[in-house]
Amino acid sequence: MKLVSYLQGGKSRLGALKPGSNDQIIDLNRADSSLPDNIIEFFEGGDAMRAKAQQAIAAAPSASQTGLAAVTLQAPIPHPGKIICIGLNYRDHAAESGQAIPTYPIIFAKYGNVVIGPGQPIVLPKISQEVDYEAELGVVIGKRAKSVSEADALSYVGGYVPFHDVSARDYQMRTSQWVIGKTFDTFGPMGPALTTADEIPDPQTLDIKLSIAGEVLQSSNTKHLIFTVATLIYHLCAVMTLEPGDLIATGTPGGVGAARNPKRFLKAGERVRIEIEKLGVLENPVVAEA
Repeated sequence: MKLVSYLQGGKSRLGALKPGSNDQIIDLNRADSSLPDNIIEFFEGGDAMRAKAQQAIAAAPSASQTGLAAVTLQAPIPHPGKIICIGLNYRDHAAESGQAIPTYPIIFAKYGNVVIGPGQPIVLPKISQEVDYEAELGVVIGKRAKSVSEADALSYVGGYVPFHDVSARDYQMRTSQWVIGKTFDTFGPMGPALTTADEIPDPQTLDIKLSIAGEVLQSSNTKHLIFTVATLIYHLCAVMTLEPGDLIATGTPGGVGAARNPKRFLKAGERVRIEIEKLGVLENPVVAEA
């Protein structure tokens, strides 16, 4: 399933992209009133909820379907409880940053204020002159995980989503902790849909690419992650309980603007495109702060 959160009539709804269609959404709650209208409750319902959703999609009445053009897509997880980010998790990015290959995951955080959906603008703040792009595979937790084994870790994943870890480098490098440069409003685009984990049996095989105006600036594959998705979940839930809807941003490959010569930062008027194999395309315009 490809799950979407969207606004219709001023209310947030939970839907699934209709199989075989690029422009139709099935409202899950309208297809089956026992299904929730938000994605966190959906994951909390576990395997039984997913099975019920699949049945509802297969038998969805026309009244539960709407055109994509008639709604406003939100981030698939509009209000994640945690946004846990991993730094320097591709060897080429560590090398271009002049950093040693990590022996333990480098972990920092973003907060809910960064989250925007597909098509919503990334706002360049007046106080930063070095806003950079970072394409990432986002991993969404599907059920509560605490101290799980690495072998079992993937069974706790609800799904995967393209994620953009927008970064203000001039603020990021002001301190030894990166958070201040990572948490400007709109610095966490996500979407357009969440692809459920059953459709991605191996998350370490996905091509990932970022481009602007047709120029490919990042191109890699998740097989190059230093710490795999399973390894990251294992390390993280040894420390903190991971809850349904928590997001892990797994790190960006080489090619970021700060490492280029000359440096290449985001500019107002551009449109950033992130494509991850089997997950879809996330596009966001870039605008200057008013």
